[in-house]
Amino acid sequence: MTTVLLLSLFLCAAFAAPAENKQKAPDAAAEAPKEHVAAPALVLKDAAVPESHFNLCPDGWFGHNSRCFLFVNTPMTWYSAEEHCNNRGANLASATNAREYSFLQQLTHTAGQSIAWLGGFNLQDKWMWIDREGFYYTNWYSASSSSSYPCIYLRSTNGWGNTRCDTAYRFICSKNPFSC
Repeated sequence: MTTVLLLSLFLCAAFAAPAENKQKAPDAAAEAPKEHVAAPALVLKDAAVPESHFNLCPDGWFGHNSRCFLFVNTPMTWYSAEEHCNNRGANLASATNAREYSFLQQLTHTAGQSIAWLGGFNLQDKWMWIDREGFYYTNWYSASSSSSYPCIYLRSTNGWGNTRCDTAYRFICSKNPFSC
């Protein structure tokens, strides 16, 4: 029993350890994943997403560091986008550092888009991420009034901005590939 418990803990730690996992973009001829019928996911052609040795992300999701990301190419309000991500066991994506934001910009640009919802929002004059990541990294291109424009969107060419949450944008979901 002790051996099984220790083995489980080691496997959990191994899968939870941060690793640079990036999935190769699918071919144009590849069949779209069936789980994305309601809202088509991004199908990348000749994307500059580096290949990895292994990937724990579901089909159609792209690994970066220890998380999986999915670009959803169906415009929705911020709230509907978060609900859509929740239905896939995810949240709207957070950007916790410059390298991650750059990856999300590349994902958005490769989809032929210039704007996408992120999981940032303002509550009682405090910015936070819906996935409970710390809001320590900021990359504002321009910040509007947080009381009138409480939801954050990514810009593929520069920093993020904020706007009304009832605007319909495409969006990026994020989740951990393995949780213990």
